[in-house]
Amino acid sequence: MPKKADKYEAVSELARRRGFFWPSYEIYGGLSGFISYGHLGTVLKRKVEAKFRDVFVTPLNIQEIESSIVMPAKVLEASGHVEAFKEPMVSCRNCERKFRADHLLQEKAGMTDTETEKLSLEEIVEKITEYEITCPECQGELGTPKYFMTMFSTTIGPYSDAVGYGRPEAAQSIFVDFRRIYETARERLPLGVVQIGHALRNEISPRQGPVRLREFTIADIEFFFDPNEPQCPQLKQFENEKLHLMPTILKQRDSERTLEITVREALQKGYIRTEWQAYFMILAKHFLEALGVPEDKQRFIEKLEWERAHYSAQGYDQEVFLDRWGWTEVSGHNYRTDYDLKRHMEHSGVDMQVFREYEKPVKTKRLVVEPILAKIGPVFKKNASKVASLLSQADPKQIEESILKNGEYIIQGMKILPEYVKISHKDIDETGRRFIPHVVEPSFGVDRLVYVTLEYSYERHGDRTLLKLPRELAPIQISIFPLVRKDGLAKKAKLVSEILAKEDFAVEYDEAGSIGRRYARADEAGTPLCITVDYQSLKDDSVTIRDRDSWKQSRTGIKTLVKSLRDYYKFKKDLEDMGELL
Repeated sequence: MPKKADKYEAVSELARRRGFFWPSYEIYGGLSGFISYGHLGTVLKRKVEAKFRDVFVTPLNIQEIESSIVMPAKVLEASGHVEAFKEPMVSCRNCERKFRADHLLQEKAGMTDTETEKLSLEEIVEKITEYEITCPECQGELGTPKYFMTMFSTTIGPYSDAVGYGRPEAAQSIFVDFRRIYETARERLPLGVVQIGHALRNEISPRQGPVRLREFTIADIEFFFDPNEPQCPQLKQFENEKLHLMPTILKQRDSERTLEITVREALQKGYIRTEWQAYFMILAKHFLEALGVPEDKQRFIEKLEWERAHYSAQGYDQEVFLDRWGWTEVSGHNYRTDYDLKRHMEHSGVDMQVFREYEKPVKTKRLVVEPILAKIGPVFKKNASKVASLLSQADPKQIEESILKNGEYIIQGMKILPEYVKISHKDIDETGRRFIPHVVEPSFGVDRLVYVTLEYSYERHGDRTLLKLPRELAPIQISIFPLVRKDGLAKKAKLVSEILAKEDFAVEYDEAGSIGRRYARADEAGTPLCITVDYQSLKDDSVTIRDRDSWKQSRTGIKTLVKSLRDYYKFKKDLEDMGELL
């Protein structure tokens, strides 16, 4: 018997045939890790992004920006990506194909992400030998693993030393532009900033369609808050909601069991470190439910220390269950503390601190480091002002301790000797405090969400394919058919189509083939409602509305059609409320 196609194959075949997505550059054999969206896929993707904005952006008045994809190397050196964005790669000695070594161990040896994450290159060699893993393409012998940088590099302009990278995430633009955004947002905290746009990761061997791409759309929110005021007022309405959570205390036991725990309990037990992170995790659950993923098919898995990104103090992956790959990450939730802003402040010399004014001045004794310009100027010359600025931003206690212990303080490779600074304790009236904001980050791969939406809406009933897309996500809202093309029915149906199109409904007119075939085409495109113009329509100006999921029909007048459809797509009406059920 032929092997039954899994859902990924079925969804991908439907996506190609109906124009949701397909491999890019097909006529040249395709290029792994890149996809093209057709009309239905483009509209669905836009609607997923719109739902993201509805859930996350609008309620918190989050600021949205758009920035360039190419970044100068120094930005990603400062952020730590140049050092950290590396994956273990192995090549076949026979066909020379290259693969992610950790992915091969997961596929061929049944190892988990947690197990492969902490393996050194030497340990990877041992595991490949132990499990007798060969090339998946030709079964040839695999070579010695090495690390491969998964950022696309380029040169900017005609100068080979002007190195740039395709951004691997949308977050760094937000951190680099934080001062400008903070000023335009009237210097308020907390402050959320979002960017939805393309990112690039030079994946070694992407073989999962839209689930793992080299060019993809990412939605990153960086939410800045005062670490001394970490409370999230919006959380109160959700504190008794439950999450399916696997904190590290469970994960380290190699358990697949998750806790079903309220948000408040998770915070009290320290499973989630900040209220804002808990809040965004609840919103992420709601968001995936809106895309059609039920709560029991979602979970949040905490990253172990060696699994976390270099910038993360705590990280959770939101996973959903997919037919082919099992539990698959769809979003990451990281507490980035002040890591990014501090790094960019240190490397650029630009102050990323904010000032919060006290209600009234506070008398205090403070350690103060004052640069002695008469000493610094002759030594550092054109860098003197930069050194003075860096010293004013640095922690005075760290400077004092380093000078007492080492006789010097090193800042950006520059040696500060005791005679360059005056260190003293002063009585001052503090009018406020300066600090670097902390950040929590929910981050979503939009292309992966589009695929997840399609897989969870895909159903097969006999010879009938059905996409049960949530009504607000459907690329085509209404399909309009004449029962037959003669006797004036087509003319009447086109008139109805024009009326609805002018009212901004996404309408498709179809008169080709039998009415049954047209219903089937609409069902597999995910169209929630079909309107049929028949002979009775010519008599009383009414039409038949058919529901995609139940096949139920109701009859309603054309005069009330626009209002009924608006109410339907605002969830104020269902089919039975739109007319007389047939």
